[in-house]
Amino acid sequence: MQLAFIGLGRMGSGMARNLLRAGHGVTVYNRTREKTKALEADGAAVADSPAAACRQAEAAITMLSDDDAVAEVVFGESGVARALGRNAAHISSSTISTRMARLLATRHAEAGQGYLSAPVFGRPEAAEQKKLVVIAAGPEDLVARFRPLFEAVGRETVVAGREPWQANAVKLCGNFMIAAMLESFGEAYAALRKARIDPHVFGHAMDALFASPVYANYGRIVAEERFEPAGFQLKLGLKDMRLALENARECAAPMPLASLLHDHFLAALANGQGEMDWSSIARVAARNAGL
Repeated sequence: MQLAFIGLGRMGSGMARNLLRAGHGVTVYNRTREKTKALEADGAAVADSPAAACRQAEAAITMLSDDDAVAEVVFGESGVARALGRNAAHISSSTISTRMARLLATRHAEAGQGYLSAPVFGRPEAAEQKKLVVIAAGPEDLVARFRPLFEAVGRETVVAGREPWQANAVKLCGNFMIAAMLESFGEAYAALRKARIDPHVFGHAMDALFASPVYANYGRIVAEERFEPAGFQLKLGLKDMRLALENARECAAPMPLASLLHDHFLAALANGQGEMDWSSIARVAARNAGL
């Protein structure tokens, strides 16, 4: 397929590279042009605007930081919606609000364009190694049509429903689950350090108990306090907790633990941790324990 890929952060770069490896034609755009050079060397074409990237594309994939970035790239004067052809589709892999996903679906439908939400689970190394879990939602025919793209970037595709925003609800609740795990590691490690127990011992025990690569990976990161460089910035974790709570309000589903996590991410941000990995939320528990 001929594709546009917009947003070449650490996640987007890995995804775009795997689409190239799968034999797709990829035109990339990134606000900071420097980030396009590695993909250009791998065979991607480089566009000067989102619109220019989309003109010949069967699908435009966006991997951006938040609702505002998506709105600017899609609805701006040189945006995706103005240039994407009829019957082509926008696939948003960004972690955005369910409200924004509904707006995107409506606006693209009005323009005769398709829209799918397809956010992903995984850190940058998983993106590079084609080990992401893709959560897709939207019309069945579009999901089937673009499934080869999901298979090119991930190890598994899970279809959340026929409404695109449903994929975003899954993604937000999934990030809530990961954040809850990070909080629990932070609290447990703080208690163990005060008990003069090596947190690696606990991490090994939890790895044996849960047999989860997510627990094993984050357990090591928190035990070793490897919070820089960030695989996923804490300020984005704060954004995701806010969006998870917004979705909870829409659904009239209380999430008291998500409220706590939001406050702890905010406390971490106030202590200068915004650019650190979101696993550095563990420092909130450490500070509370006097460590």
